[in-house]
Amino acid sequence: MLLSLVLHMYSMRCVLPGAVLLGTAPTYVLAWGAWRLLSAFLPSRFYQAVDDRLYCIYQSMVLFFFENYTGVQILLYGDLPKNKENIIYLANHQSTVDWIIADILAIRQNALGHVRYVLKDGLKWLPLYGCYFSQHGGIYVKRSAKFNEKEMRKKLQSYVNAGTPMYLVIFPEGTRYNPELTKVLSASQAFAAQKGLPVLKHVLTPRIKATHVAFDSMKSYLDAIYDVTVAFEGTMDDKGQRKEAPSMVEFLCKECPKIHIHLDRIEKKDVPEEQVYMKRWLHERFEIKDKLLIEFYDSPDPERRNKFPGESVNSKLSLKKTLPSFLILSGLTAGMLMTEAGRKLYVKTWVYGTLIGCLWVSIKA
Repeated sequence: MLLSLVLHMYSMRCVLPGAVLLGTAPTYVLAWGAWRLLSAFLPSRFYQAVDDRLYCIYQSMVLFFFENYTGVQILLYGDLPKNKENIIYLANHQSTVDWIIADILAIRQNALGHVRYVLKDGLKWLPLYGCYFSQHGGIYVKRSAKFNEKEMRKKLQSYVNAGTPMYLVIFPEGTRYNPELTKVLSASQAFAAQKGLPVLKHVLTPRIKATHVAFDSMKSYLDAIYDVTVAFEGTMDDKGQRKEAPSMVEFLCKECPKIHIHLDRIEKKDVPEEQVYMKRWLHERFEIKDKLLIEFYDSPDPERRNKFPGESVNSKLSLKKTLPSFLILSGLTAGMLMTEAGRKLYVKTWVYGTLIGCLWVSIKA
């Protein structure tokens, strides 16, 4: 019976992170909303500076769970600059955890508050978060023919004009790579072959629109492009075949021992400006990713599997950078829930905040 209890508790180890991350959302939105109102008559740079700081606090708490709590080992390959930069971050996409990977790199440059995402349009309906991501600088985009280039350019240009620090995360594949979804993989490979492009095995054929619009809109403002390739260790089955990458829940249940992150910093002068040439350049970057992942998953030499070529650095995140945020947000939330008035405000924030947020994004995002 004791063994059953231990196994049950072990299987429930993702409950605490989930409860805290969701439970503190109203507290965070209330703090942000108060600042939004107070800063209404101030220059936008003041709002942006404090908003970035608030976002840094929340995402530091996220990393407390995804790094410190899980104990995952982060192995970095390549050169991650120590200083903040205005960049476009291009990465392969295989898991919901990929959003956290951008945070993992950004916090090591003290740029966590500057992370903003290009998101698929459906995510704007997320309760509380959907509206906030847009307010923080996120850009919701629709796929293929419904892609609104004009709106994306307008929003990015407004950030450039305001001098907004930019760590813009884009996943050019447009959807997650899952080796078990053979129809998606076949369609992606068939599209590449039809266009005369090399067929890729461990990544999907990248789409160019969002990347081109982002670069074209901000090229005078950017410092570089970060080409990031991510591999999760422990995603091979007994037959040596690649499995689906861990979801956020699986990751928080400590089912991933190591994350391998390979980063190439590319000078903006080395990126073609015309879309037709940039499309070829982007596919070539994904060919490089594919070769790295083939080496990682399929190398005939067992000694070369489960790692990228070159030297790696075991990068450990200090609790000093994450624990205070966890204590602040969880403490404020607990304090709110201890009083009847606080509990009512908490519930109203969930309900009315979600409704107002959905209404806002339906008009603006």
